[in-house]
Order: sequence, then structure tokens, then C-alpha cells
Amino acid sequence: MKLFVCQACGNVLYFENRACERCGHQVAFLPEKETMSAIEPDGEAWKILADKGESRMLCRNAEYDACNWLTDAGDTTGYCRACRHNGIVPDLSDPAQLAGWRELEVAKHRLFYSLIRWKLPLRTRQEDPEHGLIFHFLADDPNSGEKVLTGHDNGLITIALTETDEIERERRRLEMGEPYRTLLGHFRHEVGHYFWDVLVRDGGKLEECRAVFGDDSTDYGEALQRHYAEGAPPDWQQNYVSAYATMHPWEDFAETWAHYLHIVDTLEMAGEFGMEVRPKIDRDGELTARIRFNPYEARDVQALIDAWLPFTFAMNSVNRAMGARDLYPFILSQAVVAKLDFIHGLVRDVAKSASMTTKG
Repeated sequence: MKLFVCQACGNVLYFENRACERCGHQVAFLPEKETMSAIEPDGEAWKILADKGESRMLCRNAEYDACNWLTDAGDTTGYCRACRHNGIVPDLSDPAQLAGWRELEVAKHRLFYSLIRWKLPLRTRQEDPEHGLIFHFLADDPNSGEKVLTGHDNGLITIALTETDEIERERRRLEMGEPYRTLLGHFRHEVGHYFWDVLVRDGGKLEECRAVFGDDSTDYGEALQRHYAEGAPPDWQQNYVSAYATMHPWEDFAETWAHYLHIVDTLEMAGEFGMEVRPKIDRDGELTARIRFNPYEARDVQALIDAWLPFTFAMNSVNRAMGARDLYPFILSQAVVAKLDFIHGLVRDVAKSASMTTKG
């Protein structure tokens, strides 16, 4: 994630800001320029100070304080690039469900920031009725007792509103023995399944992917039952980024995809702050890193890993000094790095193709 500034006063902004805390200007995200901009009323639209005064509409979900993005030029839907992928949202007349949906939108918009940065293919259900990317945000049914399960099915990503309840999310984390469970993690994992379909299955990379992640044709239902009955093998950290990744090659891919997004976006944020790690005791230089490159344009995955490992060791140490859990409680073995490298190649191929198309 980049650092953003208010064009009206130069104040640093958070990605989620609706207004500048210093000068009071309303601000919004301009996705095609990947920047936040101060905006001023211009009739029913808003004048964009970062774009020579061009005017746009705010996303319709701004009405619910659930989005701070501007629509595309010539848009006819009324929704921004992120919100036009919404299918079902919770009951917005219920204050608790509205609050939960807003939290989901924060995570979803951060996901779309990364997807847009890489120019990954994003087709809506209107553009592709069978395989387009669509999100359903669903609440449990209090009458039937039916529980919503978070998951992916052929472009449809369902996120359980219950996950916005911090107590319930922590209970599930502990119950499932997970070191990490966040809304953003859910989004990044589930969209990994979608891009397995788009970039691997439909992109002619199936055999290459199987050589790295294993045979995905093995029965998923049986793998799921076995995983919850037996758990992960004792030596899983040698080959997998998480215990859940051991369940099936599809889950291994989705977990690795999510971690790749974690790494790249966090490194960009660290680089924007000019962070570097230079411990006083580091004779071999293994814990030293200067994040002076754009992780979204890294030529190889090793450049990411060389910066990530020292950075997370330092951040984990800081968190422990505060009595908090590690920022990144995972081990990246050589086998996992090889899987991250496969993801890196997929993403870079798309970015290169998009760049060549633009130039052509």
C-alpha cells in the first residue's frame, strides 16, 4: 500500500480516509491513477484536484459510508471498480449488519488495490454471467440456525458476516489452531481460488502448477474430511505455508496466493515509510534489509524474500516487546519460496501482457 497525501494541504492520508483530518477537504480514491485525491463539490459530481479538475461521481456505496472510491469516467453503473463486483450485501437497515458490512468493504477495497496494481483480469458477473467475480456478504439465519460458510464457487466468493465479530473470529482461530485470521486474509485467500481458475486452469498453466503444488484432481471432499479428522502432517512446515495448505493443492495455491499478497503489499507500505532493518548485532548481514524497491515490480521473488525475512523478524520482535502476537507468525521454507515464485511468475506475466497491450 502506498502513502497518500491531501492535494489541498499536503497532509498524509490513510487509504480509508473520507476527509483530510487537517484541512477538512473530502478525499477519495482514484483507482486508475492509484492515488487518493482531495475533491470539491461540482454540481452532483466531485472535482478531482489530483486530476486537473476533472469531475467524477462518488461510488453509490459512499451513501452508506462503505466506500470512498470514485467511479470510472463514463461509468453508467454508479459503482466503483471494487463495488461493482458486489452481489448480495447484508440487511443495511440493521445497524449491526451495516457496521459489519463496512468492515468487510475496508478489507475488500484493500484487496482490489492490489489486484488493480497488477492489472489482473477482473470481469463482473454482468460481463461474464458464468465466471465473473462476484461477492456475497451473508449473515447467519437466526430463524433456521443455518450458518454461512466463507468460500469460493466458480467466481462467487461468499464471506460470512460473522467473521466481522472479533470475538467469534478469535474463537474460530483458536478452535482451528490458526496463528492468524483476519478479514483481509479471507479475501486474499478466496480470490486466490478465483485466480487459480482464471490464470491456471483457463490460462494454460495447469501442468506447470501441478508440478509445484501437486495433483489438484484428487478428490476434494475426501481431502477435506481427512484434514479435519487427522490434521496436518507433523513436518508440514517444510513444504507448506500453513497447516490448512496441506489439505489439498487448491488450498495450498490459495494460501500461497494470499501470503504473496500479504508480502508484496506490506513491503510496499514499509518502503513508503523508508524502513530499513540494520540490527547492531548482525555479523553475516542476514538480518539487514533496505526496502528501496517497488515490490509490485520486483523482477524475482528472491528480492521480496530477502527484504521480507529481516523486516518480519524485526517487526515480530517489536510486537513481542509490546506483548502482542507476531506480525507474521509463519515460516517460509525453500519449498514455500518456490511456490511463491510460481505465483510471482503468474502475476508478472499478466502485468507484462497488460503493459504490452497498453503500449501497442
